[in-house]
Amino acid sequence: MKSSPSAPTSGSNESLAPASAPGNSPAAVPASRSLQWAQVLVLSALFSVPALICLHTANVTDADVWWHMRTGQWILEHRALPHTDPFSSFGAGKPWAAYSWLFDLLVLQFFQRLGLAGLVAYSTGMVVAVTVVLHRLIRRLQADFSIAVLLTLAASLCLSRLYTPRSWWFTILFFALELDLLMQARKTGRMRGLLWLPLIFALWANLHIQFIDGLVLLAIALAEPLLARFWTGIQTRLRPGWLMGVSAACLLATLANPYGWSIYKVAFGLASQSGVLSKVSELEAIPFRNLADYGVLLFAMAAAAVLARARRFAFFETALLAFALLVSFRSIRDVWVMVVAASAILASGVIGDQKNRLLLRATAIPFVAVLAGGVVSLGVRSQQVDDVHLRAQLAEILPVRAVQAVKAKGLGGPLFNDYNWGGYLIWELRLPVSIDERQNVYGDAPIDRSVATWYAMPDWASDPNLRKAKLVIGPVKAPLTQLLRQDPRFELVFEDNLAAVFAARRPSP
Repeated sequence: MKSSPSAPTSGSNESLAPASAPGNSPAAVPASRSLQWAQVLVLSALFSVPALICLHTANVTDADVWWHMRTGQWILEHRALPHTDPFSSFGAGKPWAAYSWLFDLLVLQFFQRLGLAGLVAYSTGMVVAVTVVLHRLIRRLQADFSIAVLLTLAASLCLSRLYTPRSWWFTILFFALELDLLMQARKTGRMRGLLWLPLIFALWANLHIQFIDGLVLLAIALAEPLLARFWTGIQTRLRPGWLMGVSAACLLATLANPYGWSIYKVAFGLASQSGVLSKVSELEAIPFRNLADYGVLLFAMAAAAVLARARRFAFFETALLAFALLVSFRSIRDVWVMVVAASAILASGVIGDQKNRLLLRATAIPFVAVLAGGVVSLGVRSQQVDDVHLRAQLAEILPVRAVQAVKAKGLGGPLFNDYNWGGYLIWELRLPVSIDERQNVYGDAPIDRSVATWYAMPDWASDPNLRKAKLVIGPVKAPLTQLLRQDPRFELVFEDNLAAVFAARRPSP
């Protein structure tokens, strides 16, 4: 763990002599320059490949992003943040915190300026940013250029399930930045870099509720120097006084949000709501249905193997891996924790070729950025990432034509809708929905009730939301839809291969 203060930081390029430094042979200069240009090309490919995959998937059908944008729009319209739910009949007048309000405003700006392509631009930009930060984390722990690149690429590809326009990208970004700062402080003993953490947490707490994961990481780091006082097997250069001060500052920074300490109540409510784990796809366990899923498992096994063969007990890395195992294998949405944690463990534990170092200096960054940007621009054109194609994609997954029919016919609520379409209907219809993807608004029981009704369970007709509904929008193949076709209370007013719309029959005069 401890190293000589005069030793260069692993993976750092500041200690490298220029290609033309005295002592280098003239023949070595062209070879070194060729190698540097080769590294420029490799890094350009590293940062553009995940972006091209994101462009290829071009996911704009995630219903969550629509209620986020509607929240941003509400904030702009009212010049305030909501404290009660304005979007559902169930939550009307009940407390609700727009805990990712800053993301809501940001993603709304992308949409307003670029349309659906703006959502893809946001996702792609965040994927690139996370890839860059992952590479920085890894290369500062691993001197071998090839290993650092391959490890970064593998990590980025393992996150492909998350390539959607969600606020969780900020959590992945900030968690990787935090881990990078902590790993360097543990390695070098220099604590000043940790002063960036309170600023990171102040932003984090306004962008995504999972800043809690960052606090867990801080707690693990703080436990290491405290335990080292009593357990000689633990070696670290972290100074507990410094870390306690930084941790306190980070806690205070998280309170710099419009809801103050109540944000922790929201976080606890979301973490303790277990009923949705088997009903919401992103909260289910890893299904192991594609290569990326097995990649996450491989990362976990490789990290465990590296720690097992170490000559000393690595408390921080072991606790970090245990935390990653707990959250990542519980919910597919959180596989990024394992990917980021295992990347750091592997980067610091795998021995590479010390001569195969990163030769590039800061002046080469613009070349990498221009080349990667050029590749991504070509990808935008070749993948036809424009509103015409994206709207066609949207209409295949979300009830676009059904909404158009409702607007054309001037139909009104109360609305009874499918859970998976609630966020989109919040954006498009401006009617209070019966349910949507905001689990913290409803809790387990209303979600269970809605699911049971749409599956036409024996007591479906007694659902109070359905009984008072004058407008029903749901999947055309849902069991409830088939029953409503025969229900005298409703008439079918629209149907396509995706959605069906029922309106309450007017009473006879």
